Order: sequence, then structure tokens, then C-alpha cells
Amino acid sequence: MNIQQIIATMALTQPATTKWSGGASRCALFNLGRILLFMLFTLALTAVRFAAAEASDYFPPPESQGGWHKLAGLKQWLLDSDKRDFAAVVIRHGYIALELERGNSAKTDSRRVASVSKAICATVLAIASEQSQQGRTPKKMKFDDPAFQFIPWAQPLSDPRKARITVKELLNHTSGICPEATGAPNDGTWEYILGHSGDERTAKLAFDPGAGCGYSTHALAHAALVCETVTGKPYDQFAIEALFKPIGVEHWWFQYYDGRDHARGGAGYGRHPSHGMGMPARDLARIAYCMLRGGRWNNTQVIPQWFVDETAAPTHDVKTPEMRWKLNPQIFSHGWELPARLSGEGGRSGEGIPADARAKPGSGGQYIAFVPSLDLVVTRQTGSSGEWQFEGYLRRACETVLSSTTDSK
Repeated sequence: MNIQQIIATMALTQPATTKWSGGASRCALFNLGRILLFMLFTLALTAVRFAAAEASDYFPPPESQGGWHKLAGLKQWLLDSDKRDFAAVVIRHGYIALELERGNSAKTDSRRVASVSKAICATVLAIASEQSQQGRTPKKMKFDDPAFQFIPWAQPLSDPRKARITVKELLNHTSGICPEATGAPNDGTWEYILGHSGDERTAKLAFDPGAGCGYSTHALAHAALVCETVTGKPYDQFAIEALFKPIGVEHWWFQYYDGRDHARGGAGYGRHPSHGMGMPARDLARIAYCMLRGGRWNNTQVIPQWFVDETAAPTHDVKTPEMRWKLNPQIFSHGWELPARLSGEGGRSGEGIPADARAKPGSGGQYIAFVPSLDLVVTRQTGSSGEWQFEGYLRRACETVLSSTTDSK
């Protein structure tokens, strides 16, 4: 029984002579006291029942059969997984189930998150697309639109095939733009990124758009420029206004590329933010948690529902292995990845990971993931570079949650 029902019930038992105008009668005061006492009794009873239920929810099996919940085991695994400074967060049902810091603050340390920024960029671009369809931006854009119509700085195109690249292909690594397999540096001037520096690796596509899969940091740098043209705001400013602030993110920084005057008759390059950025582990968790909640934050649809839905599946039809790591190309969606589809290449396996999980690893052990079926979010931030057991983290978090759920039944 809720408070409204209690008051309604008590009101039905009031004497007909009770009046509230001009001053409270003795009868009215008596009834008010009854209402308050009944409410206090009901709240106290509810609290007792809740506490009893909490206490009886879980009894650990014998240690030979698994023993106590194993968040402590996940904590130790994280500590032993490498020697880097890091901050890691595990969120379950909206509560922090585990937070671990070694040298990095999970709240305020906004070190570089490497390729985790690719998932964030795709998410921001989806918000830009949604707002554009509502007439709230200077230009309209959908993910199936040609991307280079929103990148005037790239004119004239260094490869005519670039005109066929869609926005979606920038996000799912099927654009053909300078895959990391080429060995080209990921960072440089906009002249270099856009294929005008004389480096054939950035000038020419590695394959026809949509015909192959080559993991590409350069492609996401292009996506940041698309966002700038569509919204009329630099990528960082739009990301802050449209995503970060609405969900309570408080710490970030963005990478910028410089560009000298255009020497080929196109628009001057100027200085623009790329997609690269830094953010603390807790703030990364806010982005994943918003995705977990279907793009909503409180009563506001921050991230489009269609984007959340579409990230649950590959967004292309390529079947040939990714060029650099030979990964199953079907792990790639809109900036996010589908770790359950990993099939062992490079030691990365999706075994034990739920099919609905979405994640994005970044060099150095950076990680962001959410699993709707488990109401789970995991993040890790180091600011470093190099390999790590990305799926090992998510798999162990999922196993811990599943074993806890099973043990409590």
C-alpha cells in the first residue's frame, strides 16, 4: 500500500463532521495522528522486511563448490593482469560493485583512453544525426549518407573512391581509409590524415568502400570532422554539450590536429579536434550505463534508441578477416564491438561472454563495456599503450555476476 492509498483509506474512516477550514478540530487532529502513525508503522515494517530479504538473499555454498561471491577474485585478477597504473569500475544494477585504483583516480584522472574514444565518437555522431533529423543542426545527416559531403577540407579527394564512403563505413572499419595494417602513424596533421601530404597510405584506399575490413583510426578522425560540419560546432564542443553534460560527465580532454593552409585549391585545414580523448573510469561508465539504459538518462533520451539497438549487431556484410589482427569482421558495429563474436584470433576469444555484450578495447588496457542481459557495466582506464586481456576482464566480470545470481537462488 502506498502513501496515497493509506491517506485515501484513512479518509474513508473519518467522521463526517471533520472539518479543516478555519482551524483544525480535535477530531481532525486525532485522525491526522492516526494517519501518521499508520504511515510510520508501514514504513518500518517495509524496512524490516527489506532488511530480512537482503540478509536471506545469499548463503555461500561450501568453499569446495565455489564459496563466497568472487568480486575479491576479480579484484585480484585486475591487480595481477599487468603492472600498469589503472582505475577500474564494475557497475551492477546501477551500483558500484567494484572499484579498484592503482595510481589512477577513477573519479578525476582523465588520462588517454586510446581506441575507447572510437565508441564514444560513434555515439556522439549518432546524437548529431538524430538532432539533424529533428532540424536542430545546420545540415541533415544519416549514417547511410556519403561521408565526404561533410568533409570539405578533404577536397579535392585524393582517391575518387572516397566519394562512395558512407558515414557508417567510417565507424565500422569498412571504409578502406588507411587501415592500421598499413603501418602508417595514427596521428599527424590534417593534411596527412586527409591524404594530401603525399603519403600513399593515406591518399589511396586500401580497398573499395564496403569491400573489406581494415581497423582504421584515421576513419574515426574523419568522423569527427563529419560531426563538426553537421552540427556547426567543433566535435569536442558538441560532444560535451550533447552527451557529456547531460549524463553528468565532469572530466575530459580532447586531442587536436593542426593543419596548414590548403595548397591544392580546397578549404584551409585549420585546427580541429579529432576523436581522441581522455576520461576517468567512472565517467566512461556513465556513457556505457546510458547505453545500457537504452540511451536514456533520467527522463531524457540522450543517445538515440535506434543507435543502441543497431550496435547489437554488425553493421556491414564483410566476411573476410580484418587486415591487421585477422579478427572476425563481424565483431564491428557502429564504433562499438561485439566481443562474444571473437573466435580466437590473436588469443582473443568471446567464449563465456553474453551475445548482447557491447565493448570497445583500447591500447594499454583501456576498456568500456556493457551487458544488457546482466545489467552490467565495466570500464578500465590506464592512459598507457600495449596489449592486455580485454575479454578476460569482461568474461570474469560476467562469470562473477552469473555465479552470484545462481548461488543466491
